[in-house]
Amino acid sequence: MLITVVAFAAMIAIPSFVCRPSDKVLPDLATIGSFSLVDEQGVTFTDAALKGHVTIVNFIFTRCDTICPVSTMKMERIQGKMYDVGDKVKLVSFSVDPDYDTPERLLAYGLKYRYRPEQWHFVTGPHDAVYDVIEKQFMTSMMRLPDKPNGVPDISHQGYFLLVDRNAHLRGIYDSDRITQLDDLMHDARQLARTGK
Repeated sequence: MLITVVAFAAMIAIPSFVCRPSDKVLPDLATIGSFSLVDEQGVTFTDAALKGHVTIVNFIFTRCDTICPVSTMKMERIQGKMYDVGDKVKLVSFSVDPDYDTPERLLAYGLKYRYRPEQWHFVTGPHDAVYDVIEKQFMTSMMRLPDKPNGVPDISHQGYFLLVDRNAHLRGIYDSDRITQLDDLMHDARQLARTGK
């Protein structure tokens, strides 16, 4: 009987171990330098908030009527799927429309997507300070184009999600329009949370 139990356990454990995808070698693309902004609660949010855990980053603005709602729903989905890792993986959405997106507006926006404040932050601040972080450090556009006929601002920004490690190094860029890349993002975030590399 004991031999049967041991054999059965081995049949389950060995394939799971063998089939587990091997860890990737993730590139080290850039280091995020110092900055000081503010989050949806009105609390100062600095580069220190990116350290000690893995961070998934995207870029949105609350008046956006094209990709931002979809991008934010994808972050909400990631929040649900990554919740089991606790504080090892956090989410940050930076506003590319900081002149309009006050902490109060970002809080209302986050609540629409059932954000958990212990895991997900929405970040804004003075325009020039936000510009320096998004354009110069995260290498993402936030160029303001002429407003649309309905009065909604047209801000050129990309639908990419970024992966930042516990030392505030940029380790991956993922196209949120491709579901397989979002799966890769979550896999890579778990790898960094588990191994640090």
